[in-house]
Amino acid sequence: MNGHLIKEVLPGSIAEELEIEAGDRLLAVNEEEIEDVFDYRFLVKDVYLTALVEKPNGEQWELEIEKDYDEDLGIVFENDLMSEYHSCRNRCIFCFIDQMPPGMRETLYFKDDDSRLSFLQGNYLTLTNMSEKDIDRIIRFHLAPINISVHTTNPELRCRMLKNRFAGRSLSYLKRLYDHQIEMNGQIVLCRGINDKEELARTIEDLSAFLPFLRSVSVVPAGITKYRENLYPLELFSKEEAGQVIDYIESRQKEFYERWGLHFVHASDEFYALAERPWPEEERYDGYVQLENGVGMMRLLREEFTQALAERIKKPLYETEKKCRRRAMIATGLLAEGMIRELAAEFTKAYPESDIQVIGIRNDFFGETITVSGLITGQDLVSQIGKIPQKERGDLLLISSNMLRMGEDVFLDDMTLQEAGRMLSMRIVPVDSRGEDLLCALLEEDYHTHRDDTGFVYVKAYGKP
Repeated sequence: MNGHLIKEVLPGSIAEELEIEAGDRLLAVNEEEIEDVFDYRFLVKDVYLTALVEKPNGEQWELEIEKDYDEDLGIVFENDLMSEYHSCRNRCIFCFIDQMPPGMRETLYFKDDDSRLSFLQGNYLTLTNMSEKDIDRIIRFHLAPINISVHTTNPELRCRMLKNRFAGRSLSYLKRLYDHQIEMNGQIVLCRGINDKEELARTIEDLSAFLPFLRSVSVVPAGITKYRENLYPLELFSKEEAGQVIDYIESRQKEFYERWGLHFVHASDEFYALAERPWPEEERYDGYVQLENGVGMMRLLREEFTQALAERIKKPLYETEKKCRRRAMIATGLLAEGMIRELAAEFTKAYPESDIQVIGIRNDFFGETITVSGLITGQDLVSQIGKIPQKERGDLLLISSNMLRMGEDVFLDDMTLQEAGRMLSMRIVPVDSRGEDLLCALLEEDYHTHRDDTGFVYVKAYGKP
């Protein structure tokens, strides 16, 4: 019984009170060995439980615990999943990782298809990597929501798209999850001339049979980079074709809403940008259940920013806000450029003495067809901002925090935030995704700066410096 290595114990937690420490190993809960995070999360829910912990010197403690139902023990493990990651066995014709350039960090090439990441982080899985035992465990633990990459309900077409001969058969798991009332979300990566038009209509119709437990389905265009040599020849949707996709989806939304009170199927923001259509109103996003798939991000940003700005104008937090002299530059992907320009215009209307520039960054690294901010590299940012004379751009640059790897100050191409700031001689502020975050960054309410040997570094703080 090797157990699971504890990396950290959270301050004030039950684990700290029980003198569990980093370096200890959790061997069992309720006399059951822990296979992975699914087992752990399920077993520690109870009000009364026992935990077997082994100290670094080999001494074993059996601890009796009484707590509130669902209260966490406050343990962080060395491995978040408490077992090895499950890699993807598919060779999808639209796989973005296959379109990555060589020479990048090894972890960026790892393809996961792990049901535990669906539950923990919202990742989408194809079901092809799952066994009956995996499905049984999801049902037993009632883990939800489970996010599923469907793409098509045509079994033969799904096998061809995923290049996996079992891809069609694995769709039967949808019915099992539905029968046990497991909440799900679905995703369709739409490929021009392959799973669109009649195939899309078939897929949406088939998936609607799993309402209400399949609560949403997003439709997103396949991302196509310039690194597609020897890969399946995918093509971009035209403006007209993107409009046709939206028209079909919106016609079905009306039907689903009348019957279920859910719009159910949603086109991603990319489709609306391609078609040059206005973003749908907030009510049509059913609570923004597919934000991670780029569905409703633009609308939510606008709503949050507009509301926060209206509240701040009505009741300023600081006397200095009455005359806001902010000079800043905002760099974003081409997809969001138009929306960010609108928000910047609203800000300057409220604070006429401010000067806000918005720069859409063209993705030279992956190719101009990639327009989302999350795939902008440090080198593209520095190259394009650097062409603007210093006196015209000032010394403050706001970027979306999703340009950086999660939990790190590093762009996809391994350039650090500090390196980019030094090369541009600018203070670079990563801004989180909420509209209020953008407003706070423009007003410098939640950020202060210091300079070190590598250039400007922004550190988040509370209150105006």
